Amino acid sequence: MPDSPWDWNLQRTIPSSLDAGHQLIECYLKILDQFGWEGGDLFHVQLAVEEAIVNAITHGNQQSPDKTVEIEFKVSRNETIMRIRDEGPGFCPDSLPDPTSEELLDVPHGRGVMLIRQTMTSVEFNAAGNQVTMVKRRAFE
Repeated sequence: MPDSPWDWNLQRTIPSSLDAGHQLIECYLKILDQFGWEGGDLFHVQLAVEEAIVNAITHGNQQSPDKTVEIEFKVSRNETIMRIRDEGPGFCPDSLPDPTSEELLDVPHGRGVMLIRQTMTSVEFNAAGNQVTMVKRRAFE
């Protein structure tokens, strides 16, 4: 019996660099593809992980070269878990304004957390607000 239900996992600490974040995302998406992830499920994971990593780098760490982002990915054929943690002060996700409200419709930012919540099976933020754990279960047809 295997020690873990995960077929693949990765833990990395990357610099607060969008290039480093995108390289890791590309690797992750290739692994998901190898395990048969496709269509809407793969698109939802890509959207959520990009939003979370970009937010950690730009908002959490303010792209500071002295700060890092901890990333953990776990993959099975049916489920994936993504954990992203930055060194920023955090935020309260429940206090974010509704990006679909009339006065915010033309604002180009502020939709990331909403999109993550809509596309993932579950989303949890730590108490400090500087770590998000996202779970996506495949929707088999």
